[in-house]
Amino acid sequence: MLTAAIVVPLLAAVGLLFLTNAREEVTRWVSVGAAAVPLALLVGAWIRFERGSDEMFQLVEEVDWIPSIGVAWRVGIDGISLALALLAALLFVVAIAYPFDMQGRHAQYRAWFLFLEAVSLGVFLTLDLLVFYVFFDLSLVGMYFLIGRWGHDDAKLAALKFFLYTLAGSLVMLLGFLALYLETDPFTFDMRVLIAEQPLAGQGFTAGLAFLAIFVGLVIKTPLFPVHTWLPPAHVNSPGPVSAILAGVLLKMGTFGMIRIPLSMMRDTFRSASLIIAILAVVSIVYGALVALGQSDLKRRIAYTSINHMGYTVLGIAVAGGLASGEEAGRSLALTGATVEMIAHGLITGALFLMAGSFWSRTENYDIDHYGGLAGKAPVLSGAMMLASFASLGLPGLIGFVAEVQIFIGTFSVYPALAFVALIGVLVTAALFLQMMQQMFFGATPDRLASFRDLDRREVVSLAVLLILVVAIGIYPTWLLDLITPASDRIVAAFSGGG
Repeated sequence: MLTAAIVVPLLAAVGLLFLTNAREEVTRWVSVGAAAVPLALLVGAWIRFERGSDEMFQLVEEVDWIPSIGVAWRVGIDGISLALALLAALLFVVAIAYPFDMQGRHAQYRAWFLFLEAVSLGVFLTLDLLVFYVFFDLSLVGMYFLIGRWGHDDAKLAALKFFLYTLAGSLVMLLGFLALYLETDPFTFDMRVLIAEQPLAGQGFTAGLAFLAIFVGLVIKTPLFPVHTWLPPAHVNSPGPVSAILAGVLLKMGTFGMIRIPLSMMRDTFRSASLIIAILAVVSIVYGALVALGQSDLKRRIAYTSINHMGYTVLGIAVAGGLASGEEAGRSLALTGATVEMIAHGLITGALFLMAGSFWSRTENYDIDHYGGLAGKAPVLSGAMMLASFASLGLPGLIGFVAEVQIFIGTFSVYPALAFVALIGVLVTAALFLQMMQQMFFGATPDRLASFRDLDRREVVSLAVLLILVVAIGIYPTWLLDLITPASDRIVAAFSGGG
């Protein structure tokens, strides 16, 4: 089931290359159908998933690949990876279906999307550290071509900066992976063994260097301040659907990697570094919000809120490994909140970037001051944008609040001073979204927007899928929390000697 979720979109991507002369409608339905297969398979995995199981990973599939060096095709899920894989699969279906001018190269555009879906799901589903690295790097290739070939303005430069910046981080990360691997006996890249054996435990200097290498690679991908500078140009020059995947899926590879690798495989070292990581996260929260407030470019403003929101996620992860004992319930709550924040950010910011793409398709302008009075001119677009904005600023009843309240409760139980500082980010985020809504949707409508049209049917259906979940999880989050919490409890219990 999990292998098929990776292989089907990959095969479909190859198949689309033979349909370059087909009509756009044909490649659209082929690609949407292929992208929907992993979503259906993962929903099936969710139904089969046993929430009360003592197993760390379920639905495991394993086949030897290079046994001489301990590499195998290993896939499996826990509640955290299943939730993120479901998010990724859903976002790919929506992004592929969302209307966009593909400049006559629709088969190639959708083939790269399906390739990117396959390797993205591979990151979340694999249980082999080397295979994780392979998928992690291949995601750069798919995103590079989607930005560089279908972006606008300085797209090629933005794609190159994105690729080189994140590739450098992943190469450094590989050194940390090799340090973990070389301490196993027999040698293996099996994540289950690395989590159980903690191979670098007690090796202070070596463990510290390996941890730093891994963390640098993951924090660039996330990204946090000060290694975030590749993100705004990548977003600003990308098509809306590509930005939605970059924010909703690729950034999560960094924070998911933090949970799966240093938090789970290097508990002693993570515990020692947790306060520094938490401080870095809080700096990113406040910095991202303040810089976003000063942006007049719609996409650049949303991009900087991503740095702010990923800071909340990293803060929750840091809190989860913050103490050797005590406050276990609070630390588990923070880790669950961090995972829900990844889901929330994917749904909300994915929707915001799709709508930013709709603004570009109508006016080819991201300047917030270019707009005004759209609440009367395009009520559906205005309503959707305002709902996503309120969710992003953490309004109760929406998914953003569910995530942030858990992170703040957990942080307050471990690092109360940092929780107070992080509240500044919440206030500034509220201000920047309220200001944006006031400028774009209220007041008089400029003459230049006389022909501005509202969302069409395909745009409405695509956005509705995401925004319905934003509201549904905000009102009734239990079904998602029940999936994630057991995995969070297990990870945190291991820090306290519980396994």
